[in-house]
Amino acid sequence: MHVAQVGSGASSSRRSLFSVENVSARALGAIPPPMLVLLGVISLQVGAAFAKQLFTTAGASGVVALRLTFAAVILLAVWRPSLRMDRKTLAVVAGYGAVLAGMNVCIYQAFERIPLGAAVTIEFLGPLAVAVIGSRRKLDIVWAVLAGTGVVLLARVEGGLDWVGVAFALMAGALWAGYILVGAKLGSRTSGGSGLALGMAFGALVAAPFGIAEAGTALLDPAVLIAGLVVALMSSVVPYSLELEALRRMPPRVFGVLMSLEPAVAALAGLLVLGEMLGGWQWVAIGCVVAASVGAVGSTKGGDGKSDDAGPKDTGAN
Repeated sequence: MHVAQVGSGASSSRRSLFSVENVSARALGAIPPPMLVLLGVISLQVGAAFAKQLFTTAGASGVVALRLTFAAVILLAVWRPSLRMDRKTLAVVAGYGAVLAGMNVCIYQAFERIPLGAAVTIEFLGPLAVAVIGSRRKLDIVWAVLAGTGVVLLARVEGGLDWVGVAFALMAGALWAGYILVGAKLGSRTSGGSGLALGMAFGALVAAPFGIAEAGTALLDPAVLIAGLVVALMSSVVPYSLELEALRRMPPRVFGVLMSLEPAVAALAGLLVLGEMLGGWQWVAIGCVVAASVGAVGSTKGGDGKSDDAGPKDTGAN
């Protein structure tokens, strides 16, 4: 995910949080960048598995609303963004938040119906499609076919999957692809972490009606609120922070290859946390998608330069 950023209030925010940033920078600086990425992926997927356990109490949409709301509150408190922006920037921020909310609602609806690893693997077709379509290399046809084969295997073998869940995962993937494109626009128009905070806040407003409609007063239960805060930290705040720091110290291409492990980590999180068993061919299918993603990203030319404008993927998606 490209981290959205609005810069008008960034300098004052940085000054006010100077000591906090120094401490966190020193702590994160001692960890190798690849380990930061892997820790972020693990936090994201374990957080998704934990979120799935809340569905019986707060519903999938209710958990999304809690996650985005708590993440927005934390990010707004940290960055204290200015609301002064032109209409085009406001439209980009709103679009970013809307796509973020839709992506999260869809993938959590998929989680409710199919195993975590399967849902994330299917969703991963979104960013993979962006990488393949954008490169225009003949080799990428191989990666596209490999990924398609993996998804067909995943959906049809070992008893198959619930097709409604598959449809939600596909919609989440399409929104993830759109999210990458909107995030790129946001990154070009803004700076700092304020845009992410405002986009997250708008996304929370979009998701809130769905969460309230599904969960109602259950969202006010103290235990549910605490669990929602934990999900927000594990699935949003912690991964974003770790991945952004990693991107400052490693080439985006290498970052993309490491992020390609996400479907496999999701499958393991589903197995260990939720006891979701996948058949042998379904593990092969996940391996196909991971290999296709590594191939598509790893063979990209010109992706070795470091960039502070790129940001972590949102597994907000999962």
